[in-house]
Amino acid sequence: MLRPPALTAPEQKGAAGLGASANEADLRAWHTCYFGKQGEVLLAVKKVAEVPPAERRAYGQEANRIKEGLIEAYEAKANSLKERALEQTLAEQPLDVTLPGRPVPRGRLHLATQTLREIYAIFADLGFQIYRSREVESDEYNFELLNMPPHHPARDMWDTFHTTTPGVLLRTHTSPGQIHVMKELCPEPIRVILPGMCYRYEAITPRSEIMFHQIEGLAVGEKITMADLKGTVTAFARRMFGEERQIRIRSSYFPFTEPSIEVDVDWPQDDPNADRLTKGTGWLEIMGAGMVHAVVLQNGGYDPAKFSGFAFGMGPQRIAMLKDGIDDIRQFWANDLRFLRQF
Repeated sequence: MLRPPALTAPEQKGAAGLGASANEADLRAWHTCYFGKQGEVLLAVKKVAEVPPAERRAYGQEANRIKEGLIEAYEAKANSLKERALEQTLAEQPLDVTLPGRPVPRGRLHLATQTLREIYAIFADLGFQIYRSREVESDEYNFELLNMPPHHPARDMWDTFHTTTPGVLLRTHTSPGQIHVMKELCPEPIRVILPGMCYRYEAITPRSEIMFHQIEGLAVGEKITMADLKGTVTAFARRMFGEERQIRIRSSYFPFTEPSIEVDVDWPQDDPNADRLTKGTGWLEIMGAGMVHAVVLQNGGYDPAKFSGFAFGMGPQRIAMLKDGIDDIRQFWANDLRFLRQF
């Protein structure tokens, strides 16, 4: 069978047009002309229905040969144009492969997070688990169940952020977590720490912020005494600050513990800001603690005649200030990379 004009014309014209394509735009136009929905090659293939039945097989084979040949030539032309464009780009914009690469800045944990994780590790070695509690609390959990009924003068110790919903507030301390964990685990023994954010409407100074991290600790069981609390606090302080730092334990008052203590660590005397930070005492408070009040134990579901416990609360930012000689707690929230990159 002689090759019909319906196949000869697309093959010759397609090959010529492909050779004349000088860039990718020409190549896209060629592809549309010959292989689009109304392309010449596809129309030629469809004309197999007009060929006499005896010649259809030969016509179809020839049509497929031409189609595949043009597709192969198209792909070769496309690769050739891409290589030519790359060579032109490299010639116009030379690349010096000997130049050093651009350094990628290395991220790091915030100093507060580093301190929190160090505290977690120490208390984990002491047998404490981490228990998470909520930051938006009710007045009942934040005050009443912690032995501070309405109009109790102890509420004046905290300046509270109240919400527009009556009785709902931002927690002023992590102590409400004591009630949550006791109600959840009662009557089992408890040894947990409760980390989280606290909020107080206070003046922002080098010593205080309106929001800050706090870690609450709670141990409840039978025959727990003040000696257990002092041993736990001392073991933590020695692990955190080293044997050479001095610890001071003094009497204090908290409505949810009885008796209550505060724990201080000595501030380096050679720091010119020591008097300002320690108010001339040479000591900086790191935690308040005490034996859990009988009313609080009862509110958590434990019988104070059978169970006892101790609790403590500490500020990780103040601990970091002691360890690293930081003289302004506001630096933790300033997002100043000059400060953060030092740790």
